[in-house]
Amino acid sequence: MLQRLHSLLPSRERLHQMRGLRWLGPRLHHPHLWRLNRRSLALGLALGVFFGLLVPVAQIPLAATLAVLLRANLPAAVASTLVTNPVTFGPVYYGAYKLGQALLGTPAHAGEEPPTLSTTDEVAGAGSWLDALLQAWDWLTDVGKPLVLGLAVVATIAGVTVYWLVQWAWVWRIRRARRQRRHRTLHPS
Repeated sequence: MLQRLHSLLPSRERLHQMRGLRWLGPRLHHPHLWRLNRRSLALGLALGVFFGLLVPVAQIPLAATLAVLLRANLPAAVASTLVTNPVTFGPVYYGAYKLGQALLGTPAHAGEEPPTLSTTDEVAGAGSWLDALLQAWDWLTDVGKPLVLGLAVVATIAGVTVYWLVQWAWVWRIRRARRQRRHRTLHPS
């Protein structure tokens, strides 16, 4: 299982080539960042999932920076930021927005579209253009509050859940291997 996991994680060389991580320099060589043990793997995956869900941009540098500071598994932190990708981005952010709306108690605006400039507004002059820009800003801030709250809740719950699931799976796997060894020694074929 560990060899398969190693093959899925980015290599040390690949991470050193990433422009967003170059500023970490020699800190990337610390051996704790590359060890695959229960604590470092669980923390690395949790950090990556947290930043992958919470932040729409610069996920990898943020997860890598915190992984370096907390001595978590760096490849796991970087790889798990890909929890949001072009396929999952839309549903995750829509669900987080709806969750944020429910938590804030704001009414759902059915089919409310962002304001746009029509050709008559463009011809009318700067006053209507400025009004449309202010309406767009109001719409964006109305969407932003529930989205940020929903993303914070989802990212926190997902990060904590991933951490404890990895911890549990690691312990379960070790206990299972011990039981199997004990069974083989007590009942040789």
